[in-house]
Amino acid sequence: MAQAVEEWYRQMPIITCSYLTAAVVTTVGCTLEIISPYHLYLNPKLVVHHYEIWRLVTNFLYFRKMDLDFLFHMFFLARYCKLLEENSFRGRTADFFYMLLFGATALTGIVLVGGMIPYISETFARILFLSNSLTFMMVYVWSKHNPFIHMSFLGLFTFTAAYLPWVLLGFSILVGSSTWVDLLGMIAGHVYYFLEDVG
Repeated sequence: MAQAVEEWYRQMPIITCSYLTAAVVTTVGCTLEIISPYHLYLNPKLVVHHYEIWRLVTNFLYFRKMDLDFLFHMFFLARYCKLLEENSFRGRTADFFYMLLFGATALTGIVLVGGMIPYISETFARILFLSNSLTFMMVYVWSKHNPFIHMSFLGLFTFTAAYLPWVLLGFSILVGSSTWVDLLGMIAGHVYYFLEDVG
């Protein structure tokens, strides 16, 4: 079993392997209280006034507590990030990294600008970590690149991959988690897909 996991890990593309490793190490470190999440979350005032630049990166590495939601996001990260890097971005590692960088920049920009708009600023102020949004963005881009693949959700019903982000959004609503982070990932993914593949 350990050899199978090690072999699976070694066969991962470099960006996927690096991001998955950093996310797991950061989340486990916070769970074991080695790292404090208070030093990782996105806080524009601390970034600008105290030069805590690392927050622009670390808020994408922490997936909150280690629970079922964490396992789902690690699965999505490992599966769809790997599929994107191996298939849609085969031989174009720099382009894949650019996609992640674009997504991170777009998500950070959306949250910062949204935090200045009256009536919705309170909602954006509660978004401290964008790791789930970046993962959802990758799922969205993968679904746009592979719209005709047939999928099954928990064995309950089948659908094509084009509807995967909407099925996952519905699942988030069912389990009572915040849909804002998923919607932000879909927005960033759609903007990237439109600019890169449509426009």
